[in-house]
Amino acid sequence: MPAQRVLATPSRRQIVFAASAAAAVTALPSPMDPSAHAASSGTSTTASTAGAADRDGGKRPGAEPLLSAFPLSQVRLLDSPFLANMRRTCAYLRFVDIDRLLHTFRVNVGLPSTAQPCGGWEAPDVQLRGHTTGHLLSALAQAHANTGDSAYADKGRALVSGLARCQQAATSAGFHRGYLSAFPESVFDQLEAGGKPWAPYYTLHKIMAGLLDQYQLSGNREAFEVLLEKAAWVDARTAPLSHEQMQTVLKVEFGGMNDVLTRLYQVTGDPTHLRTAQRFDHEDLYTPLAAGRDELAGRHANTEIAKVVGAVPSYETTGDSRYWNVADTFWTTVVHHHSYAIGGNSNQELFGPPDEIVSRLSEVTCENCNSYNMLKLGRQLFLHRPNRAEYMDHYEWTLYNQMLGEQDPDSEHGFVTYYTGLWAGSQREPKGGLGAAPGSYSSDYDNFSCDHGTGLETHTKFADSIYFHSSAPHARPTVYVNLFIPSELDWSAVGVTLRQETEYPTADRTRLTVTDGTARFTMKMRIPSWAAGTDRPPTLKVNGRRIAAPLRPGSYATVERRWRPGDVVELVLPRTPVWRPAPDNPQVSSLSYGPLVLAGEYGDTALATLPTIRPDSLRAAAGRPTEFTAEADGRTVTLRPFHEVQHERYNVYWAHTPRPGRERDIARYPLREGSGTTAADTTGTFVAATLAGGATWTTDGGETAVAFDGTSGHLALPPGLLSGLDELTVSVRVRVDSLAASARVFDLGYHKDTYLFLAATTGAGRARAALKIAGMETEDVVDATGPLPVGRWTHVALTLGGRTGVLYLDGTEVGRNPAMVSGPLLLGATSRNYLGRSQNTTHPYLHGAVRDFRLHNRALSAAEMARLAAG
Repeated sequence: MPAQRVLATPSRRQIVFAASAAAAVTALPSPMDPSAHAASSGTSTTASTAGAADRDGGKRPGAEPLLSAFPLSQVRLLDSPFLANMRRTCAYLRFVDIDRLLHTFRVNVGLPSTAQPCGGWEAPDVQLRGHTTGHLLSALAQAHANTGDSAYADKGRALVSGLARCQQAATSAGFHRGYLSAFPESVFDQLEAGGKPWAPYYTLHKIMAGLLDQYQLSGNREAFEVLLEKAAWVDARTAPLSHEQMQTVLKVEFGGMNDVLTRLYQVTGDPTHLRTAQRFDHEDLYTPLAAGRDELAGRHANTEIAKVVGAVPSYETTGDSRYWNVADTFWTTVVHHHSYAIGGNSNQELFGPPDEIVSRLSEVTCENCNSYNMLKLGRQLFLHRPNRAEYMDHYEWTLYNQMLGEQDPDSEHGFVTYYTGLWAGSQREPKGGLGAAPGSYSSDYDNFSCDHGTGLETHTKFADSIYFHSSAPHARPTVYVNLFIPSELDWSAVGVTLRQETEYPTADRTRLTVTDGTARFTMKMRIPSWAAGTDRPPTLKVNGRRIAAPLRPGSYATVERRWRPGDVVELVLPRTPVWRPAPDNPQVSSLSYGPLVLAGEYGDTALATLPTIRPDSLRAAAGRPTEFTAEADGRTVTLRPFHEVQHERYNVYWAHTPRPGRERDIARYPLREGSGTTAADTTGTFVAATLAGGATWTTDGGETAVAFDGTSGHLALPPGLLSGLDELTVSVRVRVDSLAASARVFDLGYHKDTYLFLAATTGAGRARAALKIAGMETEDVVDATGPLPVGRWTHVALTLGGRTGVLYLDGTEVGRNPAMVSGPLLLGATSRNYLGRSQNTTHPYLHGAVRDFRLHNRALSAAEMARLAAG
């Protein structure tokens, strides 16, 4: 067993560890009554609800939320898909063998274990082992708090006790006091030395958050004692590091360490926990966000989201508006500029440039952990700014369209997917396990991905955001009805019980009844922003009488009265199908109906590219309120709510054929200026192109051109060139001075997975035109019989139309592909367009010169091409 060596002479760090650990247990606050506590790993806990003040008894400076969540014990789910999902996850919580999860913890400290090791991310040789135990602690606590079933509390206590014994054995194993993990402490030596081990603090965060949930939701005092020891270890481990060293450590994913430590401070009032939390403020991310800048492109999405979740409790405890700016800027930026139709974000787990959506589709879009954390963030923000209903609008949208559907409804144990793929023909399928397909569901013991873990939490806390209440003292009690989920609220503080009965979103209305108690309070009903796109306005009735005031979508309607048993509130939200264009390609849209994104069902049919749909063919299916049919690529497709489409291929983004316009050059850059750094589009459609990287003006045979040095010189064309084109002709006159494989004459696109290019030669010695949309398995290519000529001017052109691509050299056809999978319509408003360089930075630049670049909105015929070349 690997162990960290203990030095004979105590080091400064060992002394700090010993002192911190001793201080950690000097004062333990009494655990809260779990039936009266709303905090969870997804809940913002304020100073007032935590029952803590500074050690000197003074009130902490901070910014308390305006709203509070109801305890999970006061909200009971009624029959619905949400309750069905929770029951499946709870069945897994009862089933899972905690000894198997404790195995690597015990082995790590030399305790005996005969349990069978787990697989997947919990395997004994996987660096992330141990993280699932933290998620399991949280899920058990939430299930206990929501259902009152002691079986979940008992299992949580057994798991905590097993962890406590491992922590007690840490020093005997050669680790510092308080250390608790399934891998040796030496991993942190590697991290602090500049290494990049797989997210050790990320794993610790999950365990610490689970321990805090066990204490706050299940009243588990032992969990709190273990947590305090572990927090003391973190303090002692990080205190000796300089700010610069700590910022280097933070380059490796660390989950929400700032979040759990700040929430711990809210419980204890011990300033040590807050100081430790603030060491995890990652300035590389926080600084641009605080200034309102979007610098997210290329960042690992879930790494950054978890860091920002911790900014809200930091704002609450310090009152520092910088934390608020970080959190709100991030949420607003991600939701409005980095999110897909279903509310999720990231492609291949990374953020791209803002508003690049269709150009970044694949089977690995929308990691489910990202949305789990984004919902936590939006929820926390809303508690502070209840006037901004958009937080809960996004919460509902993502909850229905991604989180509800991540679970396999045919699984007894609530297995979930890792990603929610959005490329054409993606699917969610029961083939879980390490190395399984992107849309595969998890399994009992051989998966344990991060999404398996967050899934345990997501599906045991659906009740935590249906209702909120005002927390301002001496103000009239106010209940916010945020989500329209069948449920019963026991509002004991006011003495009333509310029952919400609804088939929403299958139906268009929800009904709330006061079933018990009499009290004067205000009810605020969310009017979703999606209702702005409907044919009829929403209506709100109280005891059958319509509220006269207009209901504004994207806000809360207010009803204030003395409520009595039998009072009924009915909200009707009429719906109509809405096509929502993608920001990077207006000719590609998703279809929604109310809060539901609709997906086309394709069964076992694989799709090579996005289908082209006829919006005018959309028809409602008789007797099925959320089902439609439409014509796409010549076949009738059934469209149903995305979360319901399981175990088959589906499609969410659809191409629309544009209306034919006047035939014309939509861009032409003659490149005749001869001086300066810009070149004009003589059609007046686009802004000027820019000479970049050392490109220069040259004259050859009396003609002005732009010369490229083959090293860095190129011409940057403006964005948006190809938007709305169902067919096109691209032409340019080029002189190639020397050949280099993959050097581009032109490359129009977004990045190395979405482009339209012409290369002077390939490694096989042929000029090649190629089109690819991210998500396609291979390129559509049109090859010539040889490379472009060297040392002389040549007119080269490419036509695309009707799934056919033709390559011309000096007006003569030299290559044809009559069976192209895709077409220019899917390229959309290309953001990076070049002459002389590639989207791929590893490719060489063109050595030569270009002039007279044209983009025509129709595929020219062979005769027209001959005349163009001759001119």
